[in-house]
Parts: sequence; C-alpha cells; structure tokens
Amino acid sequence: MKINENTLLEGLQVVLVPYNKQHVPRYHEWMKSPELQLLTASEPLTLEQEYDMQQSWRDDDDKCTFIILDKQRWMDSSLEEEQCMVGDVNIFLTDPADPSLAELEVMIAEPRYRGKGIGKEVTRMMMSYALTHLGIGRFQAKIGLDNQVSIGMFKKLLFEEVSVCQVFKEVTLELTVDKCIRMKLLDDLAHVKEKDYRQSCSNRHEVCSQ
Repeated sequence: MKINENTLLEGLQVVLVPYNKQHVPRYHEWMKSPELQLLTASEPLTLEQEYDMQQSWRDDDDKCTFIILDKQRWMDSSLEEEQCMVGDVNIFLTDPADPSLAELEVMIAEPRYRGKGIGKEVTRMMMSYALTHLGIGRFQAKIGLDNQVSIGMFKKLLFEEVSVCQVFKEVTLELTVDKCIRMKLLDDLAHVKEKDYRQSCSNRHEVCSQ
C-alpha cells in the first residue's frame, strides 16, 4: 500500500518503517532460513524476485507492510537502517467483499529478539494503525500448528481459535474489535508516535529526542 510509504511509527522497543528497496538484501538473507520458510509458509525466492515482491507490497492496495527496527540501534546514527532490522509485520486485505477484515502476520526474523515482548508490541502497534488508518474491525492470524509461541501470543491478545486446517497444518485465530477493545488498545498505545519517515531519517538522534 502507498498509504504508509512515508510513515514511521515509534514505539517503546521498536520503530516501524516502510519496506523499501534498501531493506531487500537483508530480508532476502532472512528468507533463506528453512526455519523462517516453515514458520511463514514461504518458498525461497531469488534476489530479483524479492525486489519484485517488495514493489508489489508497496503498490498493491491489499497489502500494508512495515519493517521492524530495533529502536535503540536505530537511534545510533552511525548504523545503517538495514543494520537495525529485526523482522516485518503485514496486513493483508483478504476479502474484497469485506474491507474491514484483515489477516495479520508478524515475523521476528532475528532470533536474539525473540522472547522479549517485541512481537506483542509490534502486533498491537499494527492493529492500532489498521484500526485508525485502514478501517479494519476484524483481524485474523493464520499460524502453523507447530508455532506454539505465536499462537500463545495471539491468544494473550484476545484472539480466539476459529478453525484448524490439518492439510496446511495451521490454525486460524480471530479477533473482532468492539468498542471496549478499541478504546483499550488506543489508550494503551497513546505513547506511539507517528512521524514523517523521510524527515526522521535525516536526523535520527534529533527526532527521537523530541
């Protein structure tokens, strides 16, 4: 989606930025991992195919993607943005007849960042963004049956199991956002700052200290 092509979201541990061409080589290296291919139900792509995929995610109206950055590293202006990458988070509009329904997908690609609450923070940030900017009111998450950590995280966020597909070995979890859930989520994430991505990149130290 082009809606977030110049959007930066700053949380407590992470910064979410648009998926750009400079992120592709690092992302491509991640997706060579058999573990990540299994967890994300993905097939390995060539680097050229990965660049095509990045462009598709940027242009298509049914996908919204952010790259997850380590906020502490990102605040160090001596580091390139690609050196701060942790994973990605995506929203997919899967039903043209129901634009309020979206599939949510989070990948913490760097193992050392797992188990630190980052996946939960990123998921809630993306849900808040989708509620306020995309008009999403119902979220789905499709997770491999072996990925008990992710299943547990979504259940802690009040997602409920709605189906299990033994053929694809995945479970579908769902959350319908009522008024109470919406108010709590937005209140809990009131600290998240939405900024101009290009301006933020020009002086990371100054922007993060404001």
